[in-house]
Amino acid sequence: MANKTMTKAPLELYRGVVCGGDRRTHEEIALRVARAAGGLSRLGVKQGGSVSILMRNDIAFIESSYATMRLGAYAVPLNWHFQPEEIRYILRDSESSVLIAHTDLLHGLADWIPPGITVLSLAPPASVTNSFTIDPNHLVRPAFARDYEEWLVQQTPYQGPALPQPQSMIYTSGTTGHPKGVRREAPTSEQQAHSERLRSTVSGLIDGARALMPGPLYHSAPNGFALRAGRLGGALVIMPRFEPEEFLALVERERIEMTFMVPTMFIRLLKLPKDVQKKYDTSSLKRVVHAAAPCPPEVKRAMIEWWGPIIYEFYGSTESGPVTLATSEDALKKPGTVGKVTPWAELRFIGDDGRALPPGQVGEIYSRIAGTADFSYHNLPGKREEIDRDGFVTSGDVGYIDEDGYVFLCDRKRDMVISGGVNIYPAEIEAVLHSMKGVHDCAVFGIPDAEFGESLMAVVEPVAGATLEPTAIRDHLRVSLAGYKVPKHIEIRTGLPREDSGKIFKRRLRDPYWAAAGRKI
Repeated sequence: MANKTMTKAPLELYRGVVCGGDRRTHEEIALRVARAAGGLSRLGVKQGGSVSILMRNDIAFIESSYATMRLGAYAVPLNWHFQPEEIRYILRDSESSVLIAHTDLLHGLADWIPPGITVLSLAPPASVTNSFTIDPNHLVRPAFARDYEEWLVQQTPYQGPALPQPQSMIYTSGTTGHPKGVRREAPTSEQQAHSERLRSTVSGLIDGARALMPGPLYHSAPNGFALRAGRLGGALVIMPRFEPEEFLALVERERIEMTFMVPTMFIRLLKLPKDVQKKYDTSSLKRVVHAAAPCPPEVKRAMIEWWGPIIYEFYGSTESGPVTLATSEDALKKPGTVGKVTPWAELRFIGDDGRALPPGQVGEIYSRIAGTADFSYHNLPGKREEIDRDGFVTSGDVGYIDEDGYVFLCDRKRDMVISGGVNIYPAEIEAVLHSMKGVHDCAVFGIPDAEFGESLMAVVEPVAGATLEPTAIRDHLRVSLAGYKVPKHIEIRTGLPREDSGKIFKRRLRDPYWAAAGRKI
């Protein structure tokens, strides 16, 4: 384990929310939230209503969410990578009456915002403008928007009754058709207490915790983690954008104890030079939680060797919440597992014939958690039934449970490639590719094939300065995989499209092939 030992603690640790050079105490945030809630109430936001948030990571994102929740309304985070048409769809579908946005992200949206929505424009802070390439002309507030800060100082704090606070309404991926808003009912006091217990068990977040959020707040798990961490009286440190060395510096400087990450971040950290890895003190870390994508076992092992047995993984979805949990010991004992089913959850593995499968057989995963608030798809009353079997719901993941009770994921059902009638799981191939020297990242997916229906395409991004050849890649894969799992098509590319977390936008790579064939998946 390469953690340095902390030899000198800061005299006083900051308590509040931090993002870049911006710091606000919990007292300052509480006053701004009360004013924003009062202002939103006067704009007509009511219990059960919606407020959309179009921002990069910023303290104002947290404040806007809290203010909306104070009214018993739903905060609707918008992925700022969305095209105007996608933004308009969610604004309409969520029935948002207010849109709070960074000024530059409003550029070009004048004709796409539905009538009747009040738009509040917030200048992105220096931490954001320094982290992203933003056209200076886009920092001018558009005429259709009101200045957020000017509006805020005019508001009196909300004095209304305390209302049950729902979670954010997250819109799920729109790989097939429009995205769907997961609207969870505001919890009862008993449900709230139960949810707090299970989420603290997974995240490790307790009163006074010092937490770091390096992922985008518009995603489900980072959103829930950050909103919970910001209420615990310790510190919530938000990264505008994940940068591996800056992450390590923040852990040391802010004495971070908990963080939520995705495997791509681990990979980028491990690619830092060894002297950079050893430069920073990470001994304050008590729990590092990850989810959202498969983590190659060798990457998990390397992180445990570096930081110690503090790496935890959970599996779940926006719809279900966390349903499995894997400790570091689990990961070393059962490489590739996402852990055992948690005490509050139940899982079923369903075959193509609709029957539950025994351990060891691959099926679609259905889950349920008792004692938590239920959900529906906003404005889509029939969609919930499509993924429901006797109260168990699925997000389309495929996997199995072994004889010892450990759960393994194979892939997303929608990402599964059926070539010549054979089911192939790209995640398995990607894991082997990640183990190849010179590979920085990769994406495997199916493309149209006249003979087999689909064939495998691998897009591989090399490490800077490395040279990769398709023949060598295939030879590497054949050592570990059956021949039919070796991609027929291999493309070497740099600058792959990515989300803020660094995860590849696979849809942007895959869709052009299907569009050219006149088909959509």
